[in-house]
This record gives sequence, structure tokens and C-alpha cells, in this order.
Amino acid sequence: MKVAVLDINGKDTGRKADLSKDVFAIEPNNHAVYLDVKQYLANQRQGTHKSKERGEISGSTRKIKKQKGTGTARAGSIKSGVFKGGGRMFGPRPRNYSFKLNKNLKRLARKSALSIKAGEKSITVLEDFNFDAPKTKNFTAVLKALELENKKSLFVLGGSNNNVYLSSRNLKGSEVITASELSTYKILNAGQVVLLEGALEGIETNLSK
Repeated sequence: MKVAVLDINGKDTGRKADLSKDVFAIEPNNHAVYLDVKQYLANQRQGTHKSKERGEISGSTRKIKKQKGTGTARAGSIKSGVFKGGGRMFGPRPRNYSFKLNKNLKRLARKSALSIKAGEKSITVLEDFNFDAPKTKNFTAVLKALELENKKSLFVLGGSNNNVYLSSRNLKGSEVITASELSTYKILNAGQVVLLEGALEGIETNLSK
């Protein structure tokens, strides 16, 4: 699968990047994608929600009325959940939402996500670049050249590049990650995935195992 390599000015360099069919052109497995995105979102949850139950409420422990003869339901504690100011019945408790997925399934999900984006023509290959210093306007110029200023974009670098990362950090619709940080959710959440040439080998090596 051949894709033109662009420079940071959005011009064709005349080179072609050969994207592996085993990574960028497979039949997408929607269930694997669903599970991987579900796990990613579940891992973002803190799980610290808590409400007080009747045993944790401050209040009197006396029996509030006699057992029989009142014509209404029997009641023992003012802290019962049926009364105003009482405890919450079956309220949330702190819990861990994370769950395990096999590595092979997660790998399949990432390949499926990349294949979906490739099928939508939403993958751009860019030659490697760097900035002399972290400047947001430099990164904004790259986005404008690629016509991505109004689109959600994900830039995937071959390795950590502090100047490029810091230049993009202040922009809401753009994210810069390394090839090792690539996830199914981030691929699908982006309108356009921009792969730097240096990241291609790492991505294909990791996902072709």
C-alpha cells in the first residue's frame, strides 16, 4: 500500500511510503476494537465514588415509634434510607473498573483501527521534522500547511521529541504521541492520523508480531 510522503509545508516530497498490508489493510474486527476502547475508557475512571449508607450516617439510634398500632409501616431507625436525611440505599462504593485483555486482541484492535483510518483516507505520512525551540506558532503552521487546523489530529512520532511535543501541547484539537503510546482509542478519536516516517517501522514491528 503506497502513500505519498509530505513535508511540513504540505508539499509532496516525491517519495512513497510502503504501508504494510498486514497492519493497514486487514479486515477490521469490530468487536476487538470495541473491547479495547472500552478498556481504555474504563481505565480512565477513578472509581472513587462513594455515598453514605445507613451505618455511616450520624443520628439517633433510638426506635422512632412503637412497633405496632400506628397504622403505618414499622420503622426502627431514623437513619433508614426511606427517610429524608437517611443513608443511601445501594449507593455507589469505591471500585476498580479496569479489566484485562490479551495482548493479541489489543494488537488486532490497533491494526483494525489503522485499517479503518486507511480505508477512509485519513492517514497522512509526513517526513521527520524538528523545531529549534518549543513554539506553538511553528506547530500551528504545520497544521495549516496540512489543512488540519479545524480537524482533530494525532501526530505519531518515532521517538520522544520534546520540542514538537511542547509546541503542540497548548492546542486543543491536536495530540502528539510516540509510536509506543499508540492506542485504538486515540486512533479512532482523531479525524486525521499523521504518521512520521520514523514511526512507521516501529508501528509495523510492534503490530506484526
